[in-house]
Amino acid sequence: MGNYKIVHYINQFFANIGGEEMANHLPEKRDGAVGPGLGLGTALEGVADIVGTVICGDGYINENPEEATKTVLDMIRSYKPDMLVVGPAFNAGRYGMACGMIAKLVDESLGIPVVGGLYIENPGVEMYKRYAYFVETGNTAATMRQAVPAMADVIKRIIAREEITSGYIPKGLRKNYFSDQRGSKRAVDMLIKKITGEKFVTEYPMPVFDRVEPRPAIKDMKKARLALISSGGPVPKGNPDHIESSSASKYGRYSLIGIDGFTPENGQTAHGGYDPVYANEDLDRVLPIDAVRELLKSGEIGSLHDYWYATVGNGTAVANAKRFATEIVKYLIEDNVDCVVLTST
Repeated sequence: MGNYKIVHYINQFFANIGGEEMANHLPEKRDGAVGPGLGLGTALEGVADIVGTVICGDGYINENPEEATKTVLDMIRSYKPDMLVVGPAFNAGRYGMACGMIAKLVDESLGIPVVGGLYIENPGVEMYKRYAYFVETGNTAATMRQAVPAMADVIKRIIAREEITSGYIPKGLRKNYFSDQRGSKRAVDMLIKKITGEKFVTEYPMPVFDRVEPRPAIKDMKKARLALISSGGPVPKGNPDHIESSSASKYGRYSLIGIDGFTPENGQTAHGGYDPVYANEDLDRVLPIDAVRELLKSGEIGSLHDYWYATVGNGTAVANAKRFATEIVKYLIEDNVDCVVLTST
């Protein structure tokens, strides 16, 4: 066995403790490999040992970041590791954020390399990619068999003290590069290639954004059927579906029948990205059912869809948001909804 010591950070799910119902699991440490660490340990046999595993619930660490990360850091430090491995977290938003927070803290406090695995749209990528070698994984844990070998490959190259220039999501750190051609000439060469239809590779790739064509305007609102959707987290009192306060993995569908307005007794916000006091006092400030009822009574709106749909946009991955929309649209089409009022925070 190798004597290079690795500590592995995972959440409550991959430690086989439980799912969302155990998201507030307090930090704990166990000697040796646990969960996905077993496969990683096999891939690293003879090169490195996973000497310990630190576990923490996704909900707990995201809702108590200072206290939780300090405890987790102390647990990692106790093993005197040469490297930290986090995840893989795939597209699990809160898990990815937790992996990123721990990676940043370890990078800054212990100065040892950190390797992890994240889906490219995980919110943890954009916030924490500079602090670790995050291997790009698939969307779900179904791609674990591809993620573990990819992470092991990067780990082995680090241990071998190779220059790591590939196999991970670029950290976004600038490095000086000396070219035998000055920038103006390279730019003109690229422009000519673009104009003539030749292939070229930009030196500074830009992000690609969706282009959504607007729908035609509603011709007569007095005949239109309206639906209410919000990413501001408006949910029935108690948050019955346990929608996460950030990096939501789900949305809720709730009946509007009998609700003419919200009160502190029948509604609240699940959102963790803004002060909830005023929303919890009167949830109509986020989802204006009171105003919509008035417009219905005055005949300004034809009719109202019987349900509202809610999630939390705070850190939620684009892939999850697209999935929510695809599912919600089916309900709207079935009920012949003409337009949607989409509110945020």
